Amino acid sequence: MTPPATLKRKPRPRASQAPPQLRELGQAFRRLLRTVNRMRGRDTHLGGDELSHAHFELLVELLERGELPAGELAAAASLTPATVTQMLDHLAACGHVERARSETDRRVVVSRLTPEGARRIQARREAWRERWEKALADLPAEDLKAATRVLERLGAMFEDDPPAEY
Repeated sequence: MTPPATLKRKPRPRASQAPPQLRELGQAFRRLLRTVNRMRGRDTHLGGDELSHAHFELLVELLERGELPAGELAAAASLTPATVTQMLDHLAACGHVERARSETDRRVVVSRLTPEGARRIQARREAWRERWEKALADLPAEDLKAATRVLERLGAMFEDDPPAEY
């Protein structure tokens, strides 16, 4: 039976003509993204003064850029102002940030890193640096340079608009 003209079937995707190495890289990249998503999912079960990846990123923004209003911090972290406000409440309760009126505009409340927040960032960075170096220590410099080029190109690809249809 032939389908009605209004219900056209989508053509089947062609088998990829990409070299096997490119397909393997794509599969490894998808596995990495899934792992990052699982890591972020585990963040939702943190308690007390534990820092999620998103909390850590906010603290890093404050370390690198100095005190900021919640709106600017939200823009820098690609989050909504409401989400950042909730996160800042948690970080303030844990003693990692403090809020104060801006010196230049008393209507604006800024958040700044506390010494405790700076210590937490340094400790977490050190722990990650050790894991990073241990995981990659046996790779030749040429492989690391190639990986850097690949990641930079993928980052640029994700910054571009996605194709109209996948």
